[in-house]
Amino acid sequence: MLISSRGQYAIRILLDLAIHEDGGEAINVKTIAQRQELSEKYMEQILSVLQKAGFVISTRGYHGGYHLSGKPENYSVGKILRTVDGPLIPANQQTSGENKPVDLVVNELWVNLQDKIEKTLDDVTLLDLMNSYNEKLCFNYMI
Repeated sequence: MLISSRGQYAIRILLDLAIHEDGGEAINVKTIAQRQELSEKYMEQILSVLQKAGFVISTRGYHGGYHLSGKPENYSVGKILRTVDGPLIPANQQTSGENKPVDLVVNELWVNLQDKIEKTLDDVTLLDLMNSYNEKLCFNYMI
């Protein structure tokens, strides 16, 4: 399974909003783009999808920008990826087309792996990523 750059960037954008959101203030695209070293144009495309899906709220004007529409613990990585990339499906399964026992066994392996990947992605939230970020930030200050 490959996770597209779009999916990876969506997670980075939402995590940035979750980490830096202070009192519900909107964060502008330029600020996020600089922190994450991403293209503003590409970010705006991703943010448009995230806004339509209800993950973020945009504010126009001088102090405009984006902020999360909900709490970080309500955003699973799996849901974010499915929103921007569609279903999380494995690479094409190779079969001979004859339903040989070996094909059935190997395909069962891929299905089980896919289920575990999706469960892991659904179990990890933006809050989990924020906590991990804060732990690493604190550890780096201690060094």
